[in-house]
Amino acid sequence: MPGRRSSRYGRYTGGPDPLAAPVDLSEALEQIGNDVMAGYSPDRALREYLRRGAQGREGLDDLARRINARRKDLLSRYRMDGTMQQVKQLLDQAVDAERKQLLRDAMMSDDDRAFRELRLDNLSPSTAAAVSELSDYDWASSEAQQAYEQIKDLLGRELLDQRFAGMKQALQSATDEDRAAINAMLDDLNELLDAHRRGEDTQADFDDFMAKHGDMFPEKPRNVDELIDALAQRSAAAQRMLRSMTPEQRAELMQLSAQAFGSAALMAQLDRLDGNLQSLRPGLDWSGGEQFDGDEGLGLGDGTGVLQDLAELDQLADQLGQNYGGARMDDLDLDALARQLGPDAAVSARTLAELEKALREGGLLRRDASGDLRLSPQAMRRLGKALLSEAARQLSGRQGNRDTRVAGAAGEPTGATRPWEFGDSEPWDVTGSLTNAIIRTASEGGDPATGVRLDVRDVAVSETEARTSSAVVLLVDTSYSMAAEGRWVPMKRTALALHHLVSSRFRGDRLQLVTFGRWAQSRDIGELTALPPVREQGTNLHHGLLLAGRFFRQHPTMQPVLLVVTDGEPTAHLTPGGQALFDYPPGAETIGLTVTELDKLARMGINPTFFRLGDDPGLARFLQQLATRSAGRVVSPDLADLGSAVVGEYLSARFRGGWDADVWD
Repeated sequence: MPGRRSSRYGRYTGGPDPLAAPVDLSEALEQIGNDVMAGYSPDRALREYLRRGAQGREGLDDLARRINARRKDLLSRYRMDGTMQQVKQLLDQAVDAERKQLLRDAMMSDDDRAFRELRLDNLSPSTAAAVSELSDYDWASSEAQQAYEQIKDLLGRELLDQRFAGMKQALQSATDEDRAAINAMLDDLNELLDAHRRGEDTQADFDDFMAKHGDMFPEKPRNVDELIDALAQRSAAAQRMLRSMTPEQRAELMQLSAQAFGSAALMAQLDRLDGNLQSLRPGLDWSGGEQFDGDEGLGLGDGTGVLQDLAELDQLADQLGQNYGGARMDDLDLDALARQLGPDAAVSARTLAELEKALREGGLLRRDASGDLRLSPQAMRRLGKALLSEAARQLSGRQGNRDTRVAGAAGEPTGATRPWEFGDSEPWDVTGSLTNAIIRTASEGGDPATGVRLDVRDVAVSETEARTSSAVVLLVDTSYSMAAEGRWVPMKRTALALHHLVSSRFRGDRLQLVTFGRWAQSRDIGELTALPPVREQGTNLHHGLLLAGRFFRQHPTMQPVLLVVTDGEPTAHLTPGGQALFDYPPGAETIGLTVTELDKLARMGINPTFFRLGDDPGLARFLQQLATRSAGRVVSPDLADLGSAVVGEYLSARFRGGWDADVWD
């Protein structure tokens, strides 16, 4: 139909995909948090996450592997003697055409023909030497002379293309005037660089140069430094290409270069240019080389481009490695990455950079007074919330119930409100909910005066606090066996989930985290999360129970809850002098002091719950005896269920302590 328009759809190429999913900080934080809990520093954990990449997205290691594969592909695909092969073909073509002409030319004297054939028969086997020997030969064949002239033209264009990308094509039908313009440009360029090296040039000098010769520089440099940068990188690559040739190839090329355009002045100008650029940018790699072993020959210009690609790949490999001081994802050259690996690689790298920036600038990672990177309190809360949700899901799966919520009748209002979540049974804050509905209606362009429709997003509930508060001690084993048997991170995840539950939902409770290895120590959640595994002997439950008793005595009006996570029998105790005495197998004194301290807690009405990790039958018997002695209990969870087991036991203990409404729906 006339006027009908058709549409074509393809990959979006205008930058970052506007329909791509936003960066997932939750996943990043969880993986970084797991590495921190495993003993990595936050700096290293962040680097490791960026190396692995986000779920379904390439990481730095993936990009680095692709960089290395491309580098190997270039080296295995090409060889650097393409120009030499082209010259040899043209030389053979010229000699063959000349021999045929000599046979056909009846007007030529026998002596002349014999002399010419003698010269052709005695040409050097070296291509470069043969080209030089024929420089004064009087060609009988116009076809042969044309082929020989093409050699000089090819060499000139290739040598220029080495220093100025695109010159080989631009000068493909060059006239003498074009070559004169090139010589004039080289002369002016060297004068400008000489003046710059002496510190005598001005911006006006550069502007004058670009006004005369700017069409030869598609990079459109804005000043002399940008011009030097572009030229020096190409020139350095040309030098590395020469060193990538065999000594024989390099010698032949140097000999042939004098034939370029039939003018030795060109090589003098190019040598002068290389010298200027090397003195102005000595930090570039001017002496390296590569080992090419491919089948596809490259000319001087194209070969120099490949060497530039290899240099760019090496720079990208360094950037992706992030192994230098102050390394940041912002250092990545996304344009270079797109050139070498395609736009998808640049998108992956940009996503990782956005993740790093969001983590650093979003308050999840921050520097402490010593300059070290740390997980921020906000990050700890988010991690704790995620871990608590995971524990709640596991509890719901076992109990056949939804996420744990506290009934409003079970506590006193705290005065605070929060958005309603699925499973909440706490009373609504009616005033707050209506206010939220009015504000939302107005923000969406509606008129609250004509009526307001309540949406689930508007509902706010009143937070309540239990009438009975608890003093909670979580004792966690930090002996080296916990790390060696893969229990280190689950232990920390459990502590973080319990800490978040107490600090966010039961603010009237008091939680004490105590680690016990050779010694016991009270720690805040940040210290415990960052605690690295240490190879030390001892499971000093005696000292841990001492610290727990001290904490309970400081909170005599609160309901005591004691939770102990361990994978071994006590093998250390605290002496009267404050020393930790290690004794393995567990000695009578260690066992006796541990049991005595547990008896003291039992007389205070404290009934501990022991979470036994592993299948040691000796530990199982010992903990069961302790539980029986103190009216406690032993739980043997799978490692994956440790968090839900501890959280569930804490909630059950609070319920037994005076909750007058069902904790579970």
